[in-house]
Amino acid sequence: MRLDLVRVLLVSVGLSLAGGAGADTLRDALADAYRNSDLLEQNRYLLRISDEGVAQQIAALRPVLSFAAQSRYNGQTQTTASTLSLTAELVLYNSGGRRAGIAAAREAVLSARQQLVALEQQVLLDAVTAYMNVWRDLQVVEVRESNVRVLTQQLRAAEDRFEVGEDTRTDVAQAEAQLASARSALAAAYGSVEISRELFALTVGRAPGNLVGPGNLPPLPSDEAAADALARQVHPDVLALQHQVSADEFNLAEARADYGPTISLGAERGETFGGVNEGTSSSITLSLNQTIYRGGQLASLERVALATLSASQFSLNQQVRLNLQAVGNAYAGLRIASAQSLASDQAIRAAQLAFDGVREEASLGARTTLDVLDAEQDLLDARIGRIEAQTDIYTASYRILAAAGLLTVDHLDLPVPRYDPSDYADAYSDAPARIQSPQGDRLDAVLNRLGRD
Repeated sequence: MRLDLVRVLLVSVGLSLAGGAGADTLRDALADAYRNSDLLEQNRYLLRISDEGVAQQIAALRPVLSFAAQSRYNGQTQTTASTLSLTAELVLYNSGGRRAGIAAAREAVLSARQQLVALEQQVLLDAVTAYMNVWRDLQVVEVRESNVRVLTQQLRAAEDRFEVGEDTRTDVAQAEAQLASARSALAAAYGSVEISRELFALTVGRAPGNLVGPGNLPPLPSDEAAADALARQVHPDVLALQHQVSADEFNLAEARADYGPTISLGAERGETFGGVNEGTSSSITLSLNQTIYRGGQLASLERVALATLSASQFSLNQQVRLNLQAVGNAYAGLRIASAQSLASDQAIRAAQLAFDGVREEASLGARTTLDVLDAEQDLLDARIGRIEAQTDIYTASYRILAAAGLLTVDHLDLPVPRYDPSDYADAYSDAPARIQSPQGDRLDAVLNRLGRD
């Protein structure tokens, strides 16, 4: 009864692993991961916040217009006076602080864009890992299913030989134990596929279909030195920190500009109705403000800006080192996996010959059942080792691309609509009025094509 229950369980789980009927390539998974990533979409909206920072800095250079209306009743004279006024104020000069603020905001936007590219790399690398995990686990299931079939045959043969007195009860028990262990490993393999499928669904945004394999290896840099150069120069994490350093330099300039004077131009026109001051008034004011003492606050803000700049510079140096380490680790992983794959191919050929020979010798009485079972186990281990090595080769190859900054939709030429962050920036970073602009209409059209809100 227990044996029948295990068989029913394995069959039902196996049917659930069939997935979709269509062929599912690694390229399909990468494209869908890019389309369906909520994490990418979240950070696209965060990037818009950085774009609005530029708009707000630009708005600070423009005049401020305000309107005021006031009505006052005088109880002594029992008269009412109403005043309408229009005021305009424009900062003409503030020691370059606002210009530096605009430059810092623009550099922050460029940094955020590179951070979005870095996140895109991580999303695609996660998709590669998820795809290869499912593919690996499915291959392991096939090998273990074959192992169960072979061990079932071995058990039947041992039982037949026991009936005629050629084998002992110990031989049959060894075959039964090996078959039970193989069925347990097969059940675990089915469970691994289910776990990998859940990770695939989380990463790619859908369930895996009929995986047809990863296909050809991606084109890699010519050598490790070339990958190191890319990791230093074009990796999005490095570019993001370079822009952040520039932004912090402008922030320091803005903090130092606060020591200087500010020159402002103001204009006001008012109209008074009723009362003794009835009539029209207008004025133009040119003012200069210079901070003499603020309790050390300006010096503290300058020190904060300077410390922030230094921290960004050291962070950039550290990121370059991390990128070089990632390149070295990825290439080492590729070399190890390639060597393991070659060794596994040789082990499979040798183990297959050994298994065939031991099985033939066992049929002639020259080998025991345990010898056959050990040979089958060696062949199984070699086959699974090759599957794992092939998986590691693909994973390491894509890790090299990620470490070099090349694991992007553009470099892989994936068939997906690209998200262009400049669309939003072009529409809103120059601080348009509240009324919808033609640029904004075009942006909405772009977002609709992407299937986003």
